[in-house]
Amino acid sequence: MHTVHKAALAAVGLLASLCVPGVTHTAQATAAGTATATPDHPAALTRYYDQRPAWHRCDKHHTVAYQCAHITVPLDYNRPTGPTLRLKISRIRTSTPGRRHGVLLSDPGGPGAPGLDEPLRMKADLSKIVKERYDLVGFDPRGLATSSPLHCGLTWGEVSPMLHPYRAATFAKDTARARDIAAKCTARNSAVLPYINTRNTARDMDVIRGVLGEKKISYFGLSYGTYLGAVYTQLFPERSDRVVLDSAVDPNHFGRGAMQAWATGTEPAFRDWSRLIARRDGTYHLGDTAAKVRDTFRRLVTRADRTPLLYEGKDVEHQGMTLTGADIRDWLREEFFNAPYQAAREIVTLRKSETARPDPSSDGGRAASVGDNTTGLLWAVLCGDNSATWPRDPATYRSDARRDSARYPLYGDFAANITPCAFWPRGSEPATHVDNTVGALVVQNQWDSQTPLTEGLAMHRALHGSRLVYVRGGRGHGVYGIPGTPACATRAVDAYLVGGRLPAHDVTCHA
Repeated sequence: MHTVHKAALAAVGLLASLCVPGVTHTAQATAAGTATATPDHPAALTRYYDQRPAWHRCDKHHTVAYQCAHITVPLDYNRPTGPTLRLKISRIRTSTPGRRHGVLLSDPGGPGAPGLDEPLRMKADLSKIVKERYDLVGFDPRGLATSSPLHCGLTWGEVSPMLHPYRAATFAKDTARARDIAAKCTARNSAVLPYINTRNTARDMDVIRGVLGEKKISYFGLSYGTYLGAVYTQLFPERSDRVVLDSAVDPNHFGRGAMQAWATGTEPAFRDWSRLIARRDGTYHLGDTAAKVRDTFRRLVTRADRTPLLYEGKDVEHQGMTLTGADIRDWLREEFFNAPYQAAREIVTLRKSETARPDPSSDGGRAASVGDNTTGLLWAVLCGDNSATWPRDPATYRSDARRDSARYPLYGDFAANITPCAFWPRGSEPATHVDNTVGALVVQNQWDSQTPLTEGLAMHRALHGSRLVYVRGGRGHGVYGIPGTPACATRAVDAYLVGGRLPAHDVTCHA
């Protein structure tokens, strides 16, 4: 799952609203159609499925083939005549006449990653033989960016960092921060928040399918987008065509479980990293055994927690920053998975750093619109999708953080500490249990910081008709279309998207 560490700097357009932020009323919806049911959907939803969007060039900075349109969807699918949301969708028609199979819809993850530009990304990254078969389609999910965006009025300190390490001395402050974020988002969006969830976004996807005139839809999802795709297969199995889920989450432990997986997955990656660096002691001098390398890192963390270090290395994001041991753990966690030698170089730099005074505490003022929106949307989905996974008593988080700090020393206290979900309004419906036989291709690296291998394997088990493409030794978040991806994995995905047949057996590729 992609994390939101800091806000984007660009602004996105806001959609007009009426009465409720981000919501229009059905009377304003421009939807054509009759009141009779079709085999695709209930009669009450016909006005949405029968929309005829007005396609137009998305912007002057991209090709004219990159088209955008707005559609209307119900805020609550159980009340189709009630308030509505306005979604923005996009497409690039790249299929070849005579070879066209349909449309390929994509979601880049998050939750909180806009998807309107996905057709541009897919056009650049997909193999030619795949693009011949599909028109490429993207969308900003409900509540995000150009699709009736949420806004909470958060400060920079409430936007970033997303997670905080557990400390007895700061737990009361962490609890107050979490409560304030939930209160701000609820105050501005109380009528909307219960319906900003993956289940409704999957229903929106099916409206997009109907609006495009397709009987079935093919889908490529990355990270959180794999969960969205899995939920779609559960709700609409007969409408699911060729489904690729790249770097998957465990669909039946989404919510707090997805966050805690970062901690459990980090420990084996840290051990693997330490073995790798010990074999290069002549270069990094961090220890000639894995145990010594790990001890070197722990001593660095202890030193920085005692007296923060001034970082003066080459990493632009951290240049000039004063880093505690917790900051170092949070920063280098992903590097242990994705860039082991870069992590070693940064540790060498940090060991030479001078001590510095901690930065004065400041929330930095009001966050930019984009950061406020993506953070609010992220918590809305994480908290609301599976409310039952989030305890309501702060004391439970304190106890869990202490326990997980001992079990998973590198990141357990971050992943178990209190979040706004402790105070978030409960979702409008229970979590979706994914358990079906829809065909899907699950693609997974061995070392993935955001969706560890155990998550991808759990997705494979939940989708009984799926096949797994496993990249042994693969590093990083995302496999298909990424530079350096083994040809074995690319061929497997291409063959499925082009021909529609899953491999006869699970496939193991080597990085």
